[in-house]
Amino acid sequence: MDGTKTNDELLAKGAAPDIGCDRFSEGGWLKTSVSVPGEMALTIYVNAQELVTILCTPTKLTPLVLGFLYSEGMIKSVKDVASMRVCEEESLADVKLSTSDYKSPTRRTLTSGCGRGVAFTSQAQKVSSNLVVTPTEVLSLMKQLQEQSELYRICGGVHTSALADIKNLLVVAEDIGRHNTLDRIQGECLLRGLTTKDRLLLSTGRLSSEMVLKAAKMETPVVVSRSSPTERAISLARDLGITVVGYARASRLSVYSHSERIATVQSH
Repeated sequence: MDGTKTNDELLAKGAAPDIGCDRFSEGGWLKTSVSVPGEMALTIYVNAQELVTILCTPTKLTPLVLGFLYSEGMIKSVKDVASMRVCEEESLADVKLSTSDYKSPTRRTLTSGCGRGVAFTSQAQKVSSNLVVTPTEVLSLMKQLQEQSELYRICGGVHTSALADIKNLLVVAEDIGRHNTLDRIQGECLLRGLTTKDRLLLSTGRLSSEMVLKAAKMETPVVVSRSSPTERAISLARDLGITVVGYARASRLSVYSHSERIATVQSH
């Protein structure tokens, strides 16, 4: 556990402090306490209709809900939300939309994300962008991402993602679910009036197809991970005009699609 922070500070960051465990090290046992990632099941209601239950880290829930509704095409801006009540104690978010003709979608897809992700849409428009970045810029941003993964340093077990321009991280989000981190970023951008268009998305977790779909809906032309993309993610990225970069660590990276956006990489 990070001894420089109080329990209240750890809880505010999404960590559950003072969890007892028996630790085996160098041939001996030690009773100790550690911090672990917090987890909750948040049920979202839209216009009094139950929409979905999301397993997530129990902090900063408003951006998560807004980002999820946006990525699923249920809202286009915060103006589409007439009111929203998020209650952590009751594990619910009650959203009322400005329109009265909302109908809850019936088709759901269980995603590959941690925390039992759910998606309702599988369509996105092709991303068009003139953004070009260098390998050095990408690797510098990934280093910044690692440095700002505060919850991970406290307890591990979470993913970190960020929206960035070619020099700096603009929004950082951590959650037990990879897909949740992107929804948190989208929601934060809606609240702050930040554009996601022509930016980069960075992630510590595996890049799967639902992550690429969310990137396309955010109009971010470059998606980077320190881990691997899936085959379906690469295929989808090629169709949607998105540059996928994987294994971006230290001084190395691999480009799987639309390499023309990575300066000095020959297109193939």
